[in-house]
Amino acid sequence: MSWRPTYRSSKFRNVYGKVGNREHCFDGFPITKNVHDNHFCAVNSKFLAVVTESAGGGAFIVIPVSQSGRLDSHYPKVCGHQGNVLDIKWNPFFENIIASCSEDTSVIWEIPEGGLRRNMTEAVLELYGHSRRVGVIEWHPTSSGILFSAGYDYKILIWNLEIGEPVKMIDCHTDVILSMSFNTDGSLLATSCKDKKLRVIEPRSGAVLQEASCKNHRVNRVLFLGNMKRLLTTGVSRWNTRQIALWDQEDLSMPIVEEDIDGLSGLLFPFYDADTHMLYLAGKGDGNIRYFEITTEKPYFQYLTEFRSPAPQKGLGVMPKHGLDVGACEVYRFYKLVTLKGLIEPISMIVPRRSDTYQEDIYPMTAGTEPALSASEWLSGMNRGKPHVGRTLDRFDSPFGGRSNDLLAEAKYKPMPGKDLNLIREGYQRPNQLVFKAPVKEKKSMVVNGIDLLENVPPRTENELLRMFFRQQDELRRLKEELTTKDVRIRQLELELNNLKNVSPNNV
Repeated sequence: MSWRPTYRSSKFRNVYGKVGNREHCFDGFPITKNVHDNHFCAVNSKFLAVVTESAGGGAFIVIPVSQSGRLDSHYPKVCGHQGNVLDIKWNPFFENIIASCSEDTSVIWEIPEGGLRRNMTEAVLELYGHSRRVGVIEWHPTSSGILFSAGYDYKILIWNLEIGEPVKMIDCHTDVILSMSFNTDGSLLATSCKDKKLRVIEPRSGAVLQEASCKNHRVNRVLFLGNMKRLLTTGVSRWNTRQIALWDQEDLSMPIVEEDIDGLSGLLFPFYDADTHMLYLAGKGDGNIRYFEITTEKPYFQYLTEFRSPAPQKGLGVMPKHGLDVGACEVYRFYKLVTLKGLIEPISMIVPRRSDTYQEDIYPMTAGTEPALSASEWLSGMNRGKPHVGRTLDRFDSPFGGRSNDLLAEAKYKPMPGKDLNLIREGYQRPNQLVFKAPVKEKKSMVVNGIDLLENVPPRTENELLRMFFRQQDELRRLKEELTTKDVRIRQLELELNNLKNVSPNNV
C-alpha cells in the first residue's frame, strides 16, 4: 500500500483572488504619503473613502462605490481637519456616517446621498478630548452611538455620541496604542501597544482582565477571532521575521501557537471572516495576500494559498458582507491602495463553483446591519450580539458588477425607536431617532474620571495658537510684576529686621 499525502477537506481550499477589470478600478487618486500604519481606506456598500494629500490640513475623498474610473482632479473633498488624517472608519449601521481622526481631533461627518458635490468643511460632531494626536478610532460593533478613540497621550476615550462627550477614559497603557479590536458582542476590548504588551480590557470599567508581556517579539496588530475566544496577533519575532500568533483570550501567559511568515519588513495587516473562519494576511509594502483557515484544533492555521501582485499596497479597505457579489461566489473583497499609480483595485476572493445557483453552504447566517443596543443601554452594562440573518440572491446589479446579496426581506433594516440616527442639519429633525449633539466650538471643561480633558488640549488653528500665545504673554507679564512686587516687599522686611537687630537692649 503506497503512502499518499492527506489533505484536509475544506470548501475554501481553492479560493482565489481576482482583480477587478479596469473599468471597475478607481484611478487618479492622490493617495496620502503619510507613513502612519493604518489603511487610509474605508469601504461600505455605498461609498469608498480614501485619505488624500491636501494643502493646509488633512482631507479625504468620498466617492460612490459604483462611480469607478478616473477621478476628476477637482473632485470635492472632506477637508475640515487642521492636521493630517490618520484613520477613517464608516459607521457599521448608518452608511452615510463616517468618523475620522487626525493630528488635531476626531470628527463625525454625514455624507450626502450620492456623494459630495462641494468641499465639506462642516462636521456633524467634533470630539475634542485627547491632549495629543488621535491615531486609531473604532466603532462599537453592536451599539449605535459608541465610538472609541486612541491617542498619542496613551489614553482611550469612549464617546457617547448621543450627548457628544466622552463618558469613560481607559488609562492603562504606557506607550502609543497601535490597534484595538472588539469581541463579537463588544463586551471586551483587546489592544496592542508600543510597550510590547497585549491587553484584554473590560471597556466600561477600564479593568485589565488579561495582560501579556511580549518581550521576545513585537506585536503590531491584534484581532478577536469571532466567537472562538481566541486572539490573533501579527508582529515581528526576535529574529526579525514576520510572525502570527494565536492566543487564548482568557489566558495570555503564552501563545497557543506561533508561526513565522517570511523575512520581509512591512507590517502584516490581519483580516478575519467569522462566517468562513478564513484569515487573510496582507503585507504593507508588498503585493501579497495570504489566506488561511482557522480551526479550533491543531494545526490551528490551515494554509490555503496566496494572492500575488507586483504592485505594493499602501492599505486595504474591506467591503461589508451585504455588499458582496454572491452570484460570483465572492466571499470577501478588498480595495487595494496603490500609491505610485494613484490606483485603487478591487480584489475579490472567489470560491470556484460550476453551478450558477445560489451556494448556500458558503454563505452561512451572518451578522445583520441593525444595532443591537443603544449607547445608553450598552453603557448601563447590557451585552447583546447583533442578530444573525440569512442571505439570498437579489435581482439587482451590484456596484462591482454581477448580482449582490442582501439581507432577507423579513430581516431588512427598519427604523427602531431610539436606535436610529438623526443628524441635525438646518433645523431638520427626523422623528424617533438618535440625536447627535450639535458641535461645540468652545468648551471650558470636560471632566472624565476626575480629569479635565480639555485643560491641556493643543490649539487647533493658527488664530487659536496666536490667542493662546498672547494669553500666555499676558500671564507671564502679570507673574513678573507680581514677582517684582514680592521682591520689593522682601527687601523691605529684611531692612526692618536688620534695624531691629541693631537696636541696643538699653534703648528697648
